[in-house]
Amino acid sequence: MAAILPPLETPEERLVFWSITGTWGLWLIGGLYHLFPLLGWALVAIAIGRRIGVVDARGYRSRPVPWGVWVWLIGMTTMLVALVMGHLDFDLEAEQFVKSILGWVKGWGLLAAFIYAGSELRIKPIVVFRANNILAAQSLALTPVFMVCALAGVPDVLYISPLVYLGGPGPSFFAVSTHAWDGGSLGFRLFYYAPWSPAAAFCAHIGLVCGIFDTRWRWRITGIVSALVVCAFSQSRLSLIAVPLLLIGLPLLSSLLRAWPAAIAASLATAGALVFSQATDAFDDALQAFMGARADSSRVRSALARIAYHRWETEAPVFGHGVVERGSHLVEHMLIGSHHTWHGLLFVKGAVGFVALVLPLAWSFFELLAKAQRDAVARAALGMVLVFVFNSFGENLEILAYLAWPGLLVIGMAARRRLLVPAVWAGELRPAFKVHPEAA
Repeated sequence: MAAILPPLETPEERLVFWSITGTWGLWLIGGLYHLFPLLGWALVAIAIGRRIGVVDARGYRSRPVPWGVWVWLIGMTTMLVALVMGHLDFDLEAEQFVKSILGWVKGWGLLAAFIYAGSELRIKPIVVFRANNILAAQSLALTPVFMVCALAGVPDVLYISPLVYLGGPGPSFFAVSTHAWDGGSLGFRLFYYAPWSPAAAFCAHIGLVCGIFDTRWRWRITGIVSALVVCAFSQSRLSLIAVPLLLIGLPLLSSLLRAWPAAIAASLATAGALVFSQATDAFDDALQAFMGARADSSRVRSALARIAYHRWETEAPVFGHGVVERGSHLVEHMLIGSHHTWHGLLFVKGAVGFVALVLPLAWSFFELLAKAQRDAVARAALGMVLVFVFNSFGENLEILAYLAWPGLLVIGMAARRRLLVPAVWAGELRPAFKVHPEAA
C-alpha cells in the first residue's frame, strides 16, 4: 500500500487525493460537473480560514500571495466585470444574468480558485501526480470494457443523471455513456468521463504530465501509456500535435541553461535551411490531412470562428455579447463562442476578456519557464500551462475547468516556489542544482 498511496498528511491532501481517484465513481452518478467546482471553492474556504485563523492552522505559515497568483485572481475577476458589462450593454434578462454568474463560478472563477488553493494549501505535488496516475490506471482498465460495449452495439448513452435538474450546460455533462458513434476509422469514439471525446483528450494531456513527473517508474509508465491510449481512442486530432510537443518541447524548455538544447536547435535550424521547400510542402500536406481527418468538424469550427470574430468586431468589441448564442443551420445550430477559447472570449467578453486570459497565461509561462531550469515541480507546472495553451485552440477552457483542476493546482503550487538562480563566481556560470525540498 505504501508503494501506491503517497503520505497524506493534511485534510486538503486527503480531499484532493480521494476526489481524483474517485472520479469514476462520481461519473457514475453524474456528479462531476457539480461536485468538482464545490471542491475548488471548499479548498479556497479552507485556505482563507487558515489565513484568518478560523480553520486549524497548526503548522501553517502565513505567506504573501505570490504575484503569479495575483495575476490570475485579477484576470478572472476582470472576466466577471466583462460579463456584467456585456449583460448591461445588451440589456439581457435578470435570469440570464444569474445563470452567467453561476457559469463564471464554475468556469473562469474556478481557474483562479484552484490556482489560489494550490499556492496556499499544504498539498504535496506527488499527491496530485500519484492520484492522477491511479485514475489513469482505472481508465486504462476500463478502455477494453468500453470498446466491447461499442462493438457489441450497446446504446452509447446508458442514462442521464438526475443531477441534470440542478442546472448545467446540457445533458452531455451528466450522461453516463460508454462511447459515441463516429464515421471515422474505428466507427466509435470513447468519451471516458468527459462530456465529449476531445475533452477526454484534454484530461489525458494533464494525465501525461502527471505521469512524466511521478517518482516511481511503474506509475510513470502507467500514466504515460494511459494518456496515449485515451488520446488514441478519443481520436483527438489536437493530440497529434500536443502529445509530441509535450514529450519533446517540455524537456527542451526546461533545459535552456544547458548546452544540448542549443546544439539541437542549431542542428535543426541548419537542416531546416537545407530542406526548407520540402519541409513547407510536407507541412502543407500534413495540415491538409489534419483538416481532412474530420472535414465536417473542421468546416463547422471554421465557420463558427468567422462568425464569432466578425460579430465581435462589428457589434461588441470591448465587453462582448455577455452570452453565447445559438448559430444557424450553417454551423449545425451550434453555439457561437463555444468551440474555441479565444474566439469565444472575443464574442462573449470582448477584448477585455481576451486580455484577461492572455496576461495570466503569459505571466505563468515565463515565470515557470525561469523556475523550470532548477525546479522539478515548476517543470510539471510549465507542462500544465502548455496543455492549457494547446487546448485553448480546440476547446473552451471555461466550460472544462471542472475537469482540468488538477493541472490548475500544480500551477498554483509552482507559483509559491522560489526562483533558484545559478551562482556566478569569477565570471563563470556554475550550475547550482539545488532543488527546493518540496520538489523531492
